[in-house]
Amino acid sequence: MFYPISNVEDAQTLAQAIVNTIAEPFLVLDEKFRVLEASRSFYSTFKVDPEQTRGSLLYALGDGQWDIPALRLLLETIIPEKTAMDGFEVEHDFPQIGRRTMLLNARKVLYDHSSAITILLAFNDITARRVIEKEKEELLSRTEELLHQKDVLLREMEHRVANSLQIIASILLLKARSVTSEETRQHLKDAHQRVMSVAEVQRHLHTASGVDEIDVGSYFPKLCSSLASSMVGEAQPIAVTVTAEGGRMDSQRAVSLGLIVTELVLNAIKYAFPMEKADARIQVSYETAGSDWKLTVSDNGVGKIANDVPSTGLGTAIVEALVKQLEAKVDVISDTAGTSVSITRATFTSKVPRAA
Repeated sequence: MFYPISNVEDAQTLAQAIVNTIAEPFLVLDEKFRVLEASRSFYSTFKVDPEQTRGSLLYALGDGQWDIPALRLLLETIIPEKTAMDGFEVEHDFPQIGRRTMLLNARKVLYDHSSAITILLAFNDITARRVIEKEKEELLSRTEELLHQKDVLLREMEHRVANSLQIIASILLLKARSVTSEETRQHLKDAHQRVMSVAEVQRHLHTASGVDEIDVGSYFPKLCSSLASSMVGEAQPIAVTVTAEGGRMDSQRAVSLGLIVTELVLNAIKYAFPMEKADARIQVSYETAGSDWKLTVSDNGVGKIANDVPSTGLGTAIVEALVKQLEAKVDVISDTAGTSVSITRATFTSKVPRAA
């Protein structure tokens, strides 16, 4: 309910008090766009004289500085049709205060007992907000440009690393063919194999989408498929299968686990099947439970007891160092049914059976 006002003077006093209470610049215009009243904030914001403002045509204020095309559009075209308009943006060089971006809210007031029309016009200065938004856009654009440059440089570095690894591997292989000592030749071949292992992991990380995280579901199968196609001979076919739970892992862990998988799979191909065996299989599984995970590489070969392969070689040292880096533990089960090597972070109960 409105408080009853007994006379026009009191109503005008109340209206003027309301206008002056509004924090944002505010104007009351008649139907011909002459200023009937203005708030104190209007005078202080736009640095205009009250005596030169009241009764003046809005467009004539400040020697015509308020004759703004966008403001004319609002008052003469939009308001007559819509009665109200919110958030009409105007950018203009205002006298005394410089360039400002304003949001205008306008209302056309119609009276029941009079043909007069009053227009209420409120100004919201969003200049600072637009400056911040522009700076954010420029910063975002610059950030995207830097990220693109980073990606280009990273791809170039990966390409050069891959080429360097291939060159080193080729030199090692050539050297192995030229030496007379069988022991030295074997050491060079082992070194060549490990360089190729690093190159294989690097190649799969390079082809993976994204830099910081790697898709597990495609990473391990592709890696193992590549290892099998390049290392499994026709004399002893070996099926290499992968069970990898979906999700993503950070690239640092992907590198370490990729090297571990490569080392263990190559070791199984090399030692698990010294004699021809039907249905020879190597199984790789990767399981997760929250932040915990378990990687298992198992085979249905002869086992370490039967083939008496030493477990203190370079490959074992590499795996142990990587496992320590991952803050995990290694468990080895080896018998006449084959060998299973599990790398586990924290407590994890596996759901995938051994290869048998």
